[in-house]
Amino acid sequence: MFTLSGRMEAEQIPELKQLFDGDYRNIILDLRDVRLADRDAVKFLRSCEADGIKLENCPAYVREWMDREKD
Repeated sequence: MFTLSGRMEAEQIPELKQLFDGDYRNIILDLRDVRLADRDAVKFLRSCEADGIKLENCPAYVREWMDREKD
C-alpha cells in the first residue's frame, strides 16, 4: 500500500511510475490525504486503475473528475 498526500501534480508522476514498475495487481493507493490534483494526476490515476491498481479513499472531486474524463 502506498499512501499519497498533499498535492499530486505532473512533476511527481514519472517517479510514481518508476515505483510501480512491474506487477500492478497487488498495489493499493490510499488517497485519503490528497488535497489537490491536477489534470495529469487524474489521468495517471485513471490509468493506474485501468492497470489493476486499487484506489482507496479517493476524494470525491477526484473520482468525479476521473469519471468525467472517461466520456
